[in-house]
Amino acid sequence: MLSFFRRIIHSKVGYVVTFIVLGVIALAFAAGDISNLAGGSTGGLGGNDVATVGKQEITMADLRQRANDEVAAARQRNPQADIAGYLAAGQLDASLDRMISSYALADFGRQQGMIVSKRAVDGQIASIPGLQGPTGKFDENIYRRILIERKLTDAGIRRDIARDIVVQQLVAPTQGATQVPAQIVAPYASLMLERRAGEVAFVPMQAAASGAAPTPAELQTFYARNLQRYRVPERRTIRYALVTPDQVRASAVATPAEIAQAYQQNRAKYQPTEKRTIAQVIVADRAGAEAIAAKVKAGTPLAAAARAAGLEASTQTAVEKAAYATQTGTAVADAVFAAPASSVVGPVRGSLGFTVARIESVQQVPGRTLAQVQDELAKEIGVRKSADALAQLHDTLDTALTGGSTFDEAVADAKIKPVTTPALTASATDPNDPLAKPDPALIPIVQAAFTAEDGDAPQLVQTGADGSFAVVAVGQITPAAPRPLAQVRDEVAAAFVADRTRQAARRIAAGILAKANRNTPLAQAVREAGTSLPAPRPIAGARTDLARQQAGGPDPALALMFGMVQGTTKMVEAPQGTGWIVVRLTGIQRGDASKNPAILAATRGQLGQMIGSEYVQQFARAARNQVGVKTDATALKRLRAELAGQGGSDN
Repeated sequence: MLSFFRRIIHSKVGYVVTFIVLGVIALAFAAGDISNLAGGSTGGLGGNDVATVGKQEITMADLRQRANDEVAAARQRNPQADIAGYLAAGQLDASLDRMISSYALADFGRQQGMIVSKRAVDGQIASIPGLQGPTGKFDENIYRRILIERKLTDAGIRRDIARDIVVQQLVAPTQGATQVPAQIVAPYASLMLERRAGEVAFVPMQAAASGAAPTPAELQTFYARNLQRYRVPERRTIRYALVTPDQVRASAVATPAEIAQAYQQNRAKYQPTEKRTIAQVIVADRAGAEAIAAKVKAGTPLAAAARAAGLEASTQTAVEKAAYATQTGTAVADAVFAAPASSVVGPVRGSLGFTVARIESVQQVPGRTLAQVQDELAKEIGVRKSADALAQLHDTLDTALTGGSTFDEAVADAKIKPVTTPALTASATDPNDPLAKPDPALIPIVQAAFTAEDGDAPQLVQTGADGSFAVVAVGQITPAAPRPLAQVRDEVAAAFVADRTRQAARRIAAGILAKANRNTPLAQAVREAGTSLPAPRPIAGARTDLARQQAGGPDPALALMFGMVQGTTKMVEAPQGTGWIVVRLTGIQRGDASKNPAILAATRGQLGQMIGSEYVQQFARAARNQVGVKTDATALKRLRAELAGQGGSDN
């Protein structure tokens, strides 16, 4: 989970679009901010402002809302994302930094005379899919209702959208500047061809003694220091009631009168008909068509005769006359459907030219009586009536919930069965039953419940392509918290022993490192380590080898070598905590990409993807300096503590 947020922090994109989740609809309300843009002076601010940008204020409420919105958006991609992981990854500071850069760029734009018209803002709002009604057009009532539900204001939304438009107009040209001079490309490309050699020693975890069993005091200290390891995410009990086609099927049975009416309305569909398979070629002039027709009548296959004339024949399989007429014209259809099987027709003038056709086969399809199609019609009518009944029940429940009915009242009036889940996490798992697999049918219900805030009205959630839906309400919310030590004592004890062994192995590796850095040969330092260890092995590779992401990533020893000075020794932990690696760099062979056009072109492309973002960052930094930025570390610390007190909730 932390890596998810860290990837966001270290992203090199120019700007990111943040989604503000309003009720059950994710609305893209113009939060296009600049990422990874640091800077600005620190000064004291008053009240609840965490920053001032020019004459604009970023309040604690603004940043709190942004943090909650970003966590809610992150949960759409990773159900385990929560406010605790967001804070641990440093995303609160990153969010503030993005807001500051966005405000600064917008303020800079206004100073240059840039304005955003009301029509432009109206267009942005009207284009949000979640605000479109049944007609596919913007619905003012939906918009107003969502503003009320999420305690937002029209003026605030319009202000955010206007700011976003100014920012995008400023950064879009800069973001697209991807030209990279050859003088910059060549050194980077040459680095990719550089080769390094050295030797590597490995200290496995098993080389260190695990020590005595931990004491209660040691366990308590280790547990307190590693509470995050034993933390259970926020859990919610969810009350829901499913509505499926099966529940309305009994009232959706087709009556004999409905079946008879459907038969009469579609009588043409059940009449006897004739289907023909027709090979044909269309020729622009009559003379050419007559030549092809003569060859076909003499026994030449139509496809071969057409190909000899530089044309391509086509085949219409099991086509009815009406459908064929729409493609070729009435005259052609009349002639083709009047001819017997295996005969050649044409040339006949049609809508696209002169048609020459051969009747490959004729199939007589008998008509079907009402009795023969009764079951088919009954099924079709039943499906339609079920869908209508579901839609009517959905509208009834929606009206009731919008009118203030509680979950119990709405479910009781609709005569559907309510269900209460155990306390589940956002991934639909029950921490008290780790062996149980989450029910896939619950996923959309749980996702909806975790986007709601405590006290929100019940919501209707689509659960299936067949029209199934559920009434969903949030029950009890249990904030994220670590499990009591008594429940995880064995787990803590195992982790304590593993950590102590890890540290002991690290001390062995550190001793080898110290001797190697005093010019002791690495093999000798390994032999003198005081425990039986494998002998060092040689290692060599090019920087391009690091880009080949195989299973588990590149060799950590090779990766470490490319950050070292020749003749030095360094240490790194082995993957999956299997031990420690000591690496000595013995040789460097410089690369020369001047005669390698392929790697020059590849490097130019890679740098081009980043250069626009670097320009945007510098542009934003200059805008911040221009308008002036002050931040209040005390207010930010207070907000961070407040959010941490939510216990992992994003509400």
